[in-house]
Amino acid sequence: MGLTVQEMRLDEVHLIIDYFYAATPEYLEMMGVDPSRLLPPQAWHARLESEYALPIEQRQYYSVIWLLDDRPIGYSSCDKIVFGERANMHLHVIPPEHRNRGIGRDCVRKSVAIYFHQFRLKELFCQPNALNVPAHRTLQAAGFSYVKTYMTVPGPINFHQPVTQWVIRRE
Repeated sequence: MGLTVQEMRLDEVHLIIDYFYAATPEYLEMMGVDPSRLLPPQAWHARLESEYALPIEQRQYYSVIWLLDDRPIGYSSCDKIVFGERANMHLHVIPPEHRNRGIGRDCVRKSVAIYFHQFRLKELFCQPNALNVPAHRTLQAAGFSYVKTYMTVPGPINFHQPVTQWVIRRE
C-alpha cells in the first residue's frame, strides 16, 4: 500500500465540503460539528479559494490530502496559523471502512512534518471533541502530548463542547 500526504490542490477542496455534507448527523455530533453552521458549498469553496490565493505566510487555513494508492482517503487541515509559532490541526479519514485501522497515525505524522516545514512552526495543537476517542488514540500514537480537557467552541462550525487539547512541538 502506497501512502502519500501532500498539499491539497484547489481542485481537490470539494473533498472537504463533500465530507461534511455527506456525514450523518451522528458522525457530525461525535466530531462536535453543528450542521446548521456549515457554509453553503459555493460559499465554502469561495472562502477556500481566497485562502489559496494568499502567500503561505499570510494563510489562516491550509490543507493536505491523504492518498492511499493514489486514492483520497482523508485529509488534514490547519488553521489559526501564527507563522513561525503555532497552528491548530484537524484530521479526517473519509471512507468509514478506513477509520479505526491505524492509517490515521501515519497520515498525521506526515501532515505534521508538512505543517512544521511550510509554516516554520514551533508547536502544533489539535483539540478534537473529548468524546471522539479514535481521534485521541490517533494523536497519541502520532506523538502528540496531552495538554488539557476543557469546554469551548473550537471553531466556526462547532457547538459548545468538551475538547481535549493535544500538542506536538518541534524537536
